[in-house]
This record gives sequence, C-alpha cells and structure tokens, in this order.
Amino acid sequence: MSILRRLRASGPRMLPELDDVKLGRVRRQLTSTGIPGQSGIQIDQIERLLQETGADWDRRTHRLAVLAEAAAPSGLARAWRMRRPHSGDAMVFEAWVELVRGRHDGRMADARSVAADCRRAAEALPEDPTPWVVLLGVLRLIRADTRELFPVWHEVTSRDPWNREAHLQMLRYLSPEECGSRSGQLEFLDAVRSGVPSNAPAVGVELTALIDEHARTVARGGVEALLVRRQWTNHRATRALDTALARWPRAGHLQYAAALADLNVLAFALVQAGRPREGAGLFDLIGDTVTPWPWSLDGDPLRQFGYWQAKALG
Repeated sequence: MSILRRLRASGPRMLPELDDVKLGRVRRQLTSTGIPGQSGIQIDQIERLLQETGADWDRRTHRLAVLAEAAAPSGLARAWRMRRPHSGDAMVFEAWVELVRGRHDGRMADARSVAADCRRAAEALPEDPTPWVVLLGVLRLIRADTRELFPVWHEVTSRDPWNREAHLQMLRYLSPEECGSRSGQLEFLDAVRSGVPSNAPAVGVELTALIDEHARTVARGGVEALLVRRQWTNHRATRALDTALARWPRAGHLQYAAALADLNVLAFALVQAGRPREGAGLFDLIGDTVTPWPWSLDGDPLRQFGYWQAKALG
C-alpha cells in the first residue's frame, strides 16, 4: 500500500480521498467556491480521473464514492448528464449523487427513477460493477425485499467478487436494524470469512461488523454497555483482531483504494478491546489520515484518534 508520509506537525486530518492524491485534487476543486464556467472544467477532470482507473473496479468505486459526496450539494451531476446524456460515467455519477442525497435525507424522492438510471448505466457499461453497486445502495435505502436485492448483489460480485462498498452495503442491509437478523448477518460473515483473500478490499467486513455490534450494545445502555469490552474477548472477536493485526500492517500487504480506512477500523477496534499499545506500528502506518467512522462513535474523530495515537506511540 502506498502511504504518503505527511508532516506530523499538521496533526490528524480527515481526507476522504485517503492517499489518492489525484482524487484529492479533484475533490478540492469540487468543494471550492464556484466561479462561472467552472463546471465544464470540473466535468473534464472527473472524466479523466475515472478513465484513468480502467478496469480497476476497486479504485473506480472509491473515486466515484468520494466525488459523489463532494458533488452532492451542487448541480454538477445534472450538468454532466445534460452535457453527455449517453455517457455511462455521467449516468452512474448522477445516480450515486442521488444516493448520497438520499442517505443524508433518510429517503429518496424518486428511488425508482434512480434505480432505472442505474440499469441504463449498466447497459452502457456492461463490465462495470459500479452501476450495480449504486443500485444495491438504493435498494438498501428503500428497504427493498431480498428477492429484489440479491440478484443485484449477484451482478456486482460476478464482476468484482470482493467489492468493498457492496460488501458493506450487504452487511448493514442484513443487520437487525434494517432488513435482516443477527443470525442472517452471521451467516453472511461466515461466507465472507471462508473465501475472502487476506488482502482483498472486503477483508475489513468482519471487523466492521464487530464495531457495529459494539455500537449497538453501547446505544442500548445499562449494564451491557458498561461491560461492552467483554465483547472483544470472545473467540470471534479475538480471532478477527489477531488475524488483522498480524497481516494488515505488513509492508505492501493492503494495496486496495480504501486500505487506510480499514487500518483506521483496526486501530479503533484495538482501542475498544483495550489493546491500543499493540497498534503502535499500525498508528505509525496510518500517519495523520483519519476517517470519521468509526472514531466518531466516541466523540470528535480527530481528537479521539490523536489521543489514542499518542497513547499507542508514547
């Protein structure tokens, strides 16, 4: 994994692009104060950035996710679609922007129309999993029936078996809070664990599930919340932590686009398990790139990360 060593003096920072420098430049352009005629330049930049990824579906998914979040407050996606109405990239980007807005609002004004756009994008980009990834997110948001969702899941994984975003979508869809159950989610995790390569983009799904379980227990309150650390001492949790800690920080092991995000997940899990000092090398590898989740579960992400990084490295 290529981790850019940024000056520690700047302190922890939240960079949605993680260590993708080119993506970061374009994201900052999208979030800067608009000037007349800038949308054309921004569209050209996005097109080049996506074309560069080729068939690297993992990098493409990461870039689309970050750019859609940055463009959601603006009309850029619509401008691109109007400029290139038959472009599959423009279609999937506009659909992803609508999904981002729907997540923020908790609902979508016209989910079926966005779903139809995803299918049109899939026709224009038959080998690309990203239209199906967006459609999976839309169906999750509207709590669609599993009979509608699982065929879409198959479309994603037949093109990109270990797509990180799709696996996280399925994990949350199958949770007790949404459309699944504890047992159903565990079956999904068992299936992932038995097949996922140790350096695949979906390798962090099990630790993500453990953190979700931790947050669920804390939210319930009471005695269970006070004793929540015990959840990190059971066989499933210790196995997942020990395996990740032994493999993920190894030089060059994690090469996928959101590897830094999963290293943040592992660091947070070690903190919750009362094992922060075991993550000294991990915190050093992360540097100052902080992800909002899961650190926000305990308060201000930058403050939490900085505190525990100092503890681990001190």
